[in-house]
Amino acid sequence: MSEQKDSKLQQGNTFSPRPGGAMRGHGGRGGPVVKPKNFKGTLKRLWHYFGNERKILSAIFLFIFIDSVITLSSPYLIGKSIDAMSIGGKVNFGLLEMTVFLLLIAYIGDGILTFLQGWLMAGVSQRIVKRLRSSLFNKLQKLPVSFFDTRTHGELMSRLSNDIDNVSNTISQSTTQLMSGGIVLIGSFIMMLILSPLLALASLITVPLVFLLTRTIAKKTRVLFKNQQIQLGKLNGHIEETISGIQVVKAFNHEDKAIEEFEEINTQLRQVGLKAQIWSGFLMPIMNVINNLGFAVVAIVGGLLAIKGHITIGVIASFLTYSRQFGRPLNDLANIFNVLQSGVAGAERVFEILDEKEEPRDQEGAIPLEHPKGHVLFENVSFGYRPDVPIIKNISFESNIGSSTALVGSTGAGKTTIVNLLTRFYDVTSGTIYLDGRDIREYTRDSLRKCFGIVLQDTYLFSGTIKENIKYGKPEASDQEVEAAAKMANADVFIKRLPNQYDTLLSENGGNLSQGQRQLLAIARVILAKPSLLILDEATSSIDTRTELHIQDALLKVMDGRTSFIIAHRLNTIREADTIMVVDQGEIVETGSHDVLINRQGIYYNMFFNQFKNVEGV
Repeated sequence: MSEQKDSKLQQGNTFSPRPGGAMRGHGGRGGPVVKPKNFKGTLKRLWHYFGNERKILSAIFLFIFIDSVITLSSPYLIGKSIDAMSIGGKVNFGLLEMTVFLLLIAYIGDGILTFLQGWLMAGVSQRIVKRLRSSLFNKLQKLPVSFFDTRTHGELMSRLSNDIDNVSNTISQSTTQLMSGGIVLIGSFIMMLILSPLLALASLITVPLVFLLTRTIAKKTRVLFKNQQIQLGKLNGHIEETISGIQVVKAFNHEDKAIEEFEEINTQLRQVGLKAQIWSGFLMPIMNVINNLGFAVVAIVGGLLAIKGHITIGVIASFLTYSRQFGRPLNDLANIFNVLQSGVAGAERVFEILDEKEEPRDQEGAIPLEHPKGHVLFENVSFGYRPDVPIIKNISFESNIGSSTALVGSTGAGKTTIVNLLTRFYDVTSGTIYLDGRDIREYTRDSLRKCFGIVLQDTYLFSGTIKENIKYGKPEASDQEVEAAAKMANADVFIKRLPNQYDTLLSENGGNLSQGQRQLLAIARVILAKPSLLILDEATSSIDTRTELHIQDALLKVMDGRTSFIIAHRLNTIREADTIMVVDQGEIVETGSHDVLINRQGIYYNMFFNQFKNVEGV
């Protein structure tokens, strides 16, 4: 772009000014670390995404309930089968056959119901995650460009992929376990009370130990898993930046430094991930020790009661199985907490984006901008990314219909910011911008931006064919219109040389084309869209001198009859502009045509003379 860290290409046809230029990388590539949200509040909010799945969840709950009843009946049947072989020293074959048959039916039913639960829950989790991912992506489209100024692409992609994957795993793994675990836990305890209240009380010795263990480890892992996701976002951001700028990395021999930075972030991720896994790994071994302790207590107390004749061996066998079933949900719930830590950490990061303030809505009564003529008036306009640091200072100027206005000045003077205010990528702090006699805030934002065609120095092309990229601003255009626009932009010549011509597939951002060729396609894209107003931000700076002459002719044809704003450092490209404005530190310090400003021998004269002092005849 023409201004250092003052504007950035966004999604092909948009660009954004960047405050101060240092914010994006400040504090690390993962973006600002925010205070974690309330754990219960995040779970409650995540639960709202289950709303459209209530019928299927009801069916799943029914299957889980039936399966849990079958699970609870199995230990009882096992106890009865043991008693059938031990009571009175005789085998009750009738009772034994019946219990074995019922056990067989129970195990088959358990297998079928478990499969149905998993199958239905997989669909539920994927649909929920699809909605969550769609909500996040849609939210990104509604956020102001200032949001993207402080976050790397990789960090945002991490939230769309890794964080949502963690949420998906949490939903698919935890929901059914929570449902079945609760039912089995309560049911097992009721059956234990029925079989032997004394043994039931003895088995409760493990409950406070499990509670304390789970609470302690969950409190620790919650923070660790949150930090793990943050470090993962930083790593993704660094990878994305390095790969996208690999030519710059190699050109400046920055490979070793890039590797060093990667190793630093990767080490931090390893350290926090190791701590998270170690702490979560403590849970199950200690839980097994606690469960075995409870199992031993039940066995000892049960043996004493059996010796005294209070219970049978079958009851002890049933009770031991029920105690296992009672402890298993506790284990599952403790294990689920580990999954929840990762899932909730991901959900928090997703909700952080969803809670970001969107681009302001159109004001009440806003009207669509139809058939714009192109009269632009800035009236006492000021703007600052922060209220105490103004970037644009009380500027006023007028551009008549069909006129061309050039903005020149040093890097960071505020040239791109001025046109960003015109396209409402940012709203003015004070003053008013008029288009065709009406405050631009009185138009709908979409209709306002549709009337602009923007060509930037750093253009962006999407993965797809050349034809699709040219048609980006006018999808309904015919092939003949696409070819005509390419010819006007002088892109048709090199396109015809490609093996598949207009159907040639482009890699990400047109990586298989030269910078000049990408620029030609961007110009063709704007030509095809036939906008009412043009913004050219160093549109020809990446093109060789010979090609520039052809492009200048094409741009002159496109600019004919259209209000145009040209940002340029190469002053020979704006000599024919109707008005040239020199911008310095957010103020317009000189205005006039090329000849007028040269005769005035002010700032523009010095800029022009310094730029061309070595060119013969100037």
